[in-house]
Amino acid sequence: MSTGTQNGTVIEMRNVAYRFPGGPALLDDLNLQVQRGETLMLLGRSGSGKTTTLKLINDLLSPTEGDVLVEGRATRDWDRIRLRRGIGYCIQEAGLFPHYTVERNIGLVPTIENWESERIRNRVTELLQLVGLDPALASRYPKELSGGQRQRVGVARALAADPPILLMDEPFGALDAITRAELQKEFLALQQRLQKTVVFVTHDLREALFLGTRIALMEGGRLVAALSPLEFMKSQDPLVQEYLEAFEMPTPEKKSPG
Repeated sequence: MSTGTQNGTVIEMRNVAYRFPGGPALLDDLNLQVQRGETLMLLGRSGSGKTTTLKLINDLLSPTEGDVLVEGRATRDWDRIRLRRGIGYCIQEAGLFPHYTVERNIGLVPTIENWESERIRNRVTELLQLVGLDPALASRYPKELSGGQRQRVGVARALAADPPILLMDEPFGALDAITRAELQKEFLALQQRLQKTVVFVTHDLREALFLGTRIALMEGGRLVAALSPLEFMKSQDPLVQEYLEAFEMPTPEKKSPG
């Protein structure tokens, strides 16, 4: 994958629509840019078009209308395999192969890319340390790991071949609140160090505000707003206000001693 366009735009949606034949539009007239090194959070309720947008970026889906550009080139003009190998993909529940060890799971893309065995082993060790895991876990199978450990392995696998772009589809959504908060902090530190271009799907406003450099709020297959966390907090858009009110923490009433 090339170093990209001069203006820093890595991913661009131009008037993109996606619909099943004869069905309603899952996405309609989406215009959006993702800049190099930013973490764009796709926020919205189920069915708003977040995951569809993600799948259009790595050509798991093709737009019905408009163009999806990656590094200045329409996805239809990319070699599909080359495009996907330049994009790390991390999903909820990690999506690990249960019959592969941690090492084989993380080393999958480097193996396909014909890296030497020693280089793969060194990369696996490096990545396990990077995501806060003991390299001794390399020989274990996913069923022998906790949910948080599996998700860390999923992040490591997405980073294995050092792709410039990361797509993350609610990667921490299935974890308990404490583990999720730990991984969010680790991911934020990791991103500040690696400066990947990240598109991250979430339905959690707190996660979006904590991790994102910008938040793209989606509703009914349309983009409502794309704002920085501070702009989002100050926005008067009715739907933004609805989200802010929904996620506002209630104040417990003080009880007098009985």
